[in-house]
Amino acid sequence: MRDQLEDAQKHINDGYGRAQHLNKVELPKRFYSQVDVARSAEGFSVTLDGRQVRTPGKKVPVVVPALSVAQTMAEEWAAQGEFIDPATMPMVRLVNSAVESGEEMIPEFRAEVIKFAGNDLLLYRADTPQELVDEQERVWDGALVKVARHFDVAFQPTIGIIHQPQPAQTLEKLDQALEGQRLLPLTALVSITGLTGSGILALALLHKLMTPDEVWTAAHVDEDHQIRLWGEDEEAMERRAKRRVEFDIAVAVVHPVNAG
Repeated sequence: MRDQLEDAQKHINDGYGRAQHLNKVELPKRFYSQVDVARSAEGFSVTLDGRQVRTPGKKVPVVVPALSVAQTMAEEWAAQGEFIDPATMPMVRLVNSAVESGEEMIPEFRAEVIKFAGNDLLLYRADTPQELVDEQERVWDGALVKVARHFDVAFQPTIGIIHQPQPAQTLEKLDQALEGQRLLPLTALVSITGLTGSGILALALLHKLMTPDEVWTAAHVDEDHQIRLWGEDEEAMERRAKRRVEFDIAVAVVHPVNAG
């Protein structure tokens, strides 16, 4: 299951340009000394030696609606050493991706979250071993109940991996729950959806039905079960730690931007 989720995340990153393959790429040298945050009528921007930051591809000026997002971006720019390493700048990469995607991508981003919700991690259950079955029921049923009650919808979990269609009315109501979401938080929600394998968990987080830690725990029920059985794998834990950084950055975008 985890391999499938990682493949899905790669698909999202490739499809929307949210992540770049940075291995074996010569890193540019740092060309600035002073990093600041500037405010304008449009929002907040990062400046490097007084010049507003632009996206690396389309060279679009980067303006964000929340001061906290701009401050995090500025911290990432300031933390660069002799070379600029985008792999160490998750907020910058997320925001650049949103800006370069453009407002026209909003319907597709909404559709991506709902597509996951219709074939969600939380809806496909194991039949053995009993310890995993019990843990999935305890954690995932709790999440489904919160979402079902909040949106007045019904879910149809199934055992195994054969596709189980969800009620059309459920998916319509979940899509309505994304109405009014702007480009940047929607980009972050797509990231959260891919990182967790769950559109349902992304919606639960958006509407504050679950905390970020609860969402992260629910997304790793299967993986945590394997760790209890076989112990931690160093490479797997390193990948998980990197995903958690991406997850936390996306969470840091969703609520502040909507509050703004």
